[in-house]
Amino acid sequence: MEKILIYTDGACSGNPGPGGWGAILMYKEYKKEISGGNNDTTNNIMEITAVIEALKLLKEPCNSEVEVYSDSAYVVNAFNNGWIYNWKKNNWKTASKDPVKNKELWEILYELVRKFNVKFIKVKGHSDNEFNNRCDELARGEISKL
Repeated sequence: MEKILIYTDGACSGNPGPGGWGAILMYKEYKKEISGGNNDTTNNIMEITAVIEALKLLKEPCNSEVEVYSDSAYVVNAFNNGWIYNWKKNNWKTASKDPVKNKELWEILYELVRKFNVKFIKVKGHSDNEFNNRCDELARGEISKL
């Protein structure tokens, strides 16, 4: 099966503060870099936004496997540990019955992930992964533009 690889990262200068996100999409010989930013945001919002914006670029129908690489334990664990499915089942409440933070973004991401065969893979941030490092550069570049 063909694979689409997506690397994502988010960054914030202060938390909250100005933030940026970056993503790289790769399929066969094609590679696309995207990024964006926000004047007043959080690191978690930028991490989620990076994945959302990357998945929005995928064409439908997509029979390929999609691997999303992120250094955000928050994003990866939400899917791999099943948190997001419990949040949705519990009307977007956490196990302690508190409202899920960034609910609107999680709802968008949940729907996008349902459309594709997505696998989330945790990578170590700020290490030797060239694509994660490039996403970090893209995200920080967006902060410098704000």
